[in-house]
Amino acid sequence: MTRTLFSLTAALVGSSSAFTQSPSFSNASFCNAPMTRTMQKNTLLPAGTDLTRRSFSSLSESSSSRSSSPRHSMLFAKEMSTYDIDTDENAEQSLADNPITNGANGQPSSPQTVNGDAGNVANRYSSVLESMDLNIPSLKELPSQRQISSNDVFCNRELRLDNIRAIGFDMDYTLAQYQQPNFDKLAFDGAKEKLVNSLGYPKEVLDFEYDHTYWVRGLIIDTARGNFLKIDRHKYVRMAYHGFSPISSNMRKQIYSKTFNKQPSFTEKGYVNMDTLFQHVDAHLFALLVEMKDFGEHEFLDERTYEEIYRQVRECVDLCHRDGVIKDEVARDPEKYLVLDDGLLPMLRQYRENGIKVFLLTNSYWEYTSTAMNYLYHEKKVDEETQKKNEWTELFDLVVVGACKPAYLKDPYLNLFRVEPEDGSLKNTDGLFEIEALGEGGAEKFLEMGKCFQGGNWNHLQAMLETTAGEEIIYVGDHLYADVLRSKRALGWRSCFIMPELPEEMRIFNSQVDLRKSIMQLRSLRDELGAYADTMRLEMTKASFSESRAMEKKIEQIEEDDGKIKEKLSEAHRQYHSAFHPRWGQMFVAGYQDSRFGYFVKNYACLYTSKATNLGLASAARAFRTSGELLPHDNMLSRPSTEFVDAEVE
Repeated sequence: MTRTLFSLTAALVGSSSAFTQSPSFSNASFCNAPMTRTMQKNTLLPAGTDLTRRSFSSLSESSSSRSSSPRHSMLFAKEMSTYDIDTDENAEQSLADNPITNGANGQPSSPQTVNGDAGNVANRYSSVLESMDLNIPSLKELPSQRQISSNDVFCNRELRLDNIRAIGFDMDYTLAQYQQPNFDKLAFDGAKEKLVNSLGYPKEVLDFEYDHTYWVRGLIIDTARGNFLKIDRHKYVRMAYHGFSPISSNMRKQIYSKTFNKQPSFTEKGYVNMDTLFQHVDAHLFALLVEMKDFGEHEFLDERTYEEIYRQVRECVDLCHRDGVIKDEVARDPEKYLVLDDGLLPMLRQYRENGIKVFLLTNSYWEYTSTAMNYLYHEKKVDEETQKKNEWTELFDLVVVGACKPAYLKDPYLNLFRVEPEDGSLKNTDGLFEIEALGEGGAEKFLEMGKCFQGGNWNHLQAMLETTAGEEIIYVGDHLYADVLRSKRALGWRSCFIMPELPEEMRIFNSQVDLRKSIMQLRSLRDELGAYADTMRLEMTKASFSESRAMEKKIEQIEEDDGKIKEKLSEAHRQYHSAFHPRWGQMFVAGYQDSRFGYFVKNYACLYTSKATNLGLASAARAFRTSGELLPHDNMLSRPSTEFVDAEVE
């Protein structure tokens, strides 16, 4: 059964849940539209999927007036960056100041908007089972609705756990989740003191306050210019801020788009990807210093480039992780900084009981790793004697600290050292040569001498695990580049990406799903009107004068209606994105396409979930399957309002 333009328009005009007031369109341009959208070989792709980049225009070229004080972030908590795409869609992708709610208390108006048919499960599958002549007795055992939560493990590439011989975990933000903003403030405050006391930065830096809510993962820091960027999968800069100030559309395009030279890939020196939650500290401190340099009167900062300032921020934050500033405080009060998860120990033991080797691979050094893991293992702060026993190591077949990822995954010449668990002292090893010299069962004998190590490289790890192919290993981590992208691209390891932000992203998506559906319907309507108008333009060249005048009036009406739709789309899209984040919008999306962050998650993370222990909710025999993906032509053909009209090929 096909849907007409009339019914689509009526549904949208009659809907008041998605907008503050219903859109009002003239019916004139719809009266002569085809009843179904026909698909031919020369049919254009939807406006949002053009392969050519047309001119871009800004929703707003001006930015708000601002204070010259370096401590002004609260004044700009609601400032928006321009967020434009093609000229005829420029307002659709701009963010808004105020998030919206949909239905009572911000909840979706009905579960059907997310889960489809909420009736009996047999009814949902009856047609396909009948057409395939399938009798599935176990169907009646299924619940009427499949329940989805952020505790689920989501799949981008099919994976069977019973094909995995070893599973590895990062520690920070993977096995060890942190209390925010308490943990970040340790690094932020420590870095401030180092900048002032060791490097001579102005004393006003000590007054800086940390706000972790300002940032999201997936942004890019342009350290040479002091800019923060959100880009899409095509490396087009969708949003840009200088410090905390939005950059106008024209300026953004002049910097990152309008050039005959090579377009930036954002992997060059000077660009830093915010792939981990640790980098929120770097970003906020750097943005505050950019503001101080621009609007303060400090000769010290005037003499330094943005790039030099960022480098010193990075060095000071990194030093806080290495010199004991953070470790000592976490050891003193672990309850304040670490999150206990009662699923951690059962998950790790479950894998070992099923014959899967379990390893810890972390960039943290032994002293901090021991502190954090002892707390997670005993679920309380332990005394010095208990700390030295390191009973938590019984959860792992192999422990590697100080790994220096991503170098660990690509440099075959890094040396392996054995760690003495009681005091953290190091001993040299001959690595692969020593394992080979031990003869048959060399890896097992090597680990019997001690299973805790520092450094080394993937060759040592795979030899000790006795794996023969990268696909036999799955690595679980929170760092998109160092844990996921590099291990998969270089070694062929399977990967599971940890996203603590996922529960909030899913909650908001669920609350905004009706609005999103309306937005996508309006975009589809614009596309159909545009294609119909374009057909008339072509026919006008062959029509009589009177016919041509009639067509011209129809086109004028379509263009008028298109403007009304565009205005509503602009409002709706701002509301939708601001619900996720008042400045950066939905994390996985830039405009109507994947953000670069979303693109990398989709292409390099075999699995992703909100926390590592969610893996323990699946048995060792679980098979994860992907959801289908469609290209634009298949997507359009799948719509009930389209009809394929190509002639049959003989």
